[in-house]
Amino acid sequence: MADLHRPPRPSAAAAAAPHGASVFGKPHERAPGSPHLFGFLALVVSDAVLLLLIGLTITAAVMGLIILAPLLIVSSPIWVPVAVVLFAAVAAALSACGFGVIALAGLSWLYKYFRGSDLSGLGRGSNAARTGHAKDYASEGYAKQ
Repeated sequence: MADLHRPPRPSAAAAAAPHGASVFGKPHERAPGSPHLFGFLALVVSDAVLLLLIGLTITAAVMGLIILAPLLIVSSPIWVPVAVVLFAAVAAALSACGFGVIALAGLSWLYKYFRGSDLSGLGRGSNAARTGHAKDYASEGYAKQ
């Protein structure tokens, strides 16, 4: 029963407001300045222009499809083989380019490997000498123990 007669709790907005201030505050303190109005006006104008351009683009695309659909249907026995040949030619060209890049990378690695300047540390030359030195150093350390 005591729960029913409890006073309501103040809201977060009322608790944060200073004493004597209403929810709306003073109108001139919350009114946006001219830079805010100019920015909002620019936003509205640019959005309106973009929406107009979107509408024109969609309208042109639909109209073009309506006009060109009969031509596309009549000439489809020509377009399908042309599309297949173009797809095969593009796939072959891209594959050849990719295999060429892989071959050049492999040849570059082989050149560096035989010159002894392999960057991965697996080549011959100074890297091999350092590896042998480390092996000797390690074996000496274990021999002392």
